[in-house]
Formats: sequence, structure tokens, C-alpha cells
Amino acid sequence: MNLIFHGHSCIQISDGERSIIIDPFLSGNPVAKAKAEDIQVQYILLTHGHTDHTADAEAIARANDATIIATFELATYYSWKGLKTIGMNIGGTVDLGFARAKLVHAFHSSSIISDDSQSIVYAGMPGGFVMDWNGITLYHAGDTSLFGDMKMIGELHDIDYAVLPIGDFYTMGPKDALIAAKWLQAKNVIPVHHSTFPGIVQDSAAFTAQLKEQGIEGFALQPGEQLTLVK
Repeated sequence: MNLIFHGHSCIQISDGERSIIIDPFLSGNPVAKAKAEDIQVQYILLTHGHTDHTADAEAIARANDATIIATFELATYYSWKGLKTIGMNIGGTVDLGFARAKLVHAFHSSSIISDDSQSIVYAGMPGGFVMDWNGITLYHAGDTSLFGDMKMIGELHDIDYAVLPIGDFYTMGPKDALIAAKWLQAKNVIPVHHSTFPGIVQDSAAFTAQLKEQGIEGFALQPGEQLTLVK
């Protein structure tokens, strides 16, 4: 199992034959190394509707005949564009045959904003995904603050890797993310949603050093870097 960090909150996971991308934001992402046309996947998972998590969902879906998985409202929005979608809701699990993905809650907002028409379209509840694949459990928290039910998520799932935002301002910052890692009982943590733009610059290496003090392995990946996932 291989994970690629594409910058911001976008990760891609592959077992060599099948691949999934979460929150594809490559176009307009100043730190991304890959382009949308480089991505080959079967499924696209979206945690919420904001552009910095969905910018390349349509292009990647069309190029790969891939299926978009998201909350019911957001999936419906993409289905109206003629794309293959699976619309689900908080607490539900989708079985992809080779992996299972459970949609769990997050505390954030979710909308599709058009500056041209000055309109905002509701995109359903924000969420995160707990994915089980080849015996490895990975939790992508999406954009979220710290919330108490992370303890429940950690109790219900044996989390090998937690992908947590640390940027602050729009999401939780490093201090809260450190608490989240402990509540989740995560064995390994990958910090995301930081340093893409001036307002969310963080020292991910300092964060992973703090994790190590708590007995948790951290991986301060740079955009384009890869990580081999092991149980």
C-alpha cells in the first residue's frame, strides 16, 4: 500500500492495481507537484464541497471514468454533471469490493461558492472517511475542529493512520490536532491542510516531534512525497 501526499488535504492511496484519491486540489494549488491529468484512480472521495477539496474532482472523474463518493447533496451535484457518483451520509459505509469507506462527521462547513454569480449552494454536511483496505485502517478527518466524538471514532476503529488538519484558522491547529491524535489512539499521523497559503502556515516537523513525545509516529510529508503504509 502506497500513499502520496499531493499537498493541502489531498492524498492518493494505491495498492498497485487500484487507486483512490481524497479531496483532489491540484489546479490552483501553489504547492502541488502533480497535475489533474497525471492522476489515475477508480474512486474520488470528497469530504466536503469547498473548492480547495474539490477543484479537480470533475476533471479526474471524466478522465478516468471514476466514481465520486460524497455526501448525498454533493454527490447529487456531480451527478447532474453526468458523472458517476455514490451519495451517502454520515454513519454509512460504502463497500468498494477491495476497500470499505465509512463517512463520519466533522465540524466545519460545506458549500459550493460561485464568485461570478455571487451564490452559495449548500453541499451537505462536512465529513471525514474511515477507510479499511488490505488490513490497514486510515482516517482522513477532512476539515474539522477538535470534537469530543473523536474519542468514539478511536474506540470504534483501530486507526493505523490518521490524516489530520493542522493549519489553524479554518481548521484545528497543531495543539488541538495533538489532542485529536491521542483521542483517536492513532498509531501514525500525517498532518495536512497547512502551509498551502500564508494564513495556514505551520511547522509540520515540529508537530510530528510533539507527536513522538506522546509515543505517536508522525510523518511530515512534503507535496509529492510518498509513504509506504504498513500495519
